[in-house]
Amino acid sequence: MPPQFVAFRTATAADVPAIRALVRAAYAKWTPIIGREPRPMLVDYAEAIHDFRFDLLTVDGQVAGVLQTCLCADHLWIENLAVHPHHQRRGHGQALMVLAEQLARHAGLGALRLLTNAAFTSNVAFYQKLGYEIEQSEAFMGGTTLYLTRSLTPAAPIRPAHGWNNESRTTA
Repeated sequence: MPPQFVAFRTATAADVPAIRALVRAAYAKWTPIIGREPRPMLVDYAEAIHDFRFDLLTVDGQVAGVLQTCLCADHLWIENLAVHPHHQRRGHGQALMVLAEQLARHAGLGALRLLTNAAFTSNVAFYQKLGYEIEQSEAFMGGTTLYLTRSLTPAAPIRPAHGWNNESRTTA
């Protein structure tokens, strides 16, 4: 496989169709597991783009991943993390989570928080591998929602995968 150029950029309203398509592709595998479309597949991204920060990971100029966040009083809320199936298992999800940590640290926040469906076992394992801990669980739409938190301390950064460093990524 030839080298690929990976970059970050902030999404704009023009990216909404690509975000919607990516999220639908990324979450499609969970529909048969939970018996319905996961909630991120139902979001009106044309509206959400005005209420959240969206950062995109691109590979050779094509949108491959999305990180949807919101600054809260004491933490960064991760509303959604999605990587297109063709780009999964290449470190892109972890790279987006490193970006989330950088956003939180830059804002002076002490934690990152998110939720996921307990049935999304590979996602739960991914977050736990990155140091997220299950803080709470609750019944939701016939399943279980897990609330996860990762406290930020100077000694606990996420270790980038696949040689990610400041020279190999860009942010806008």
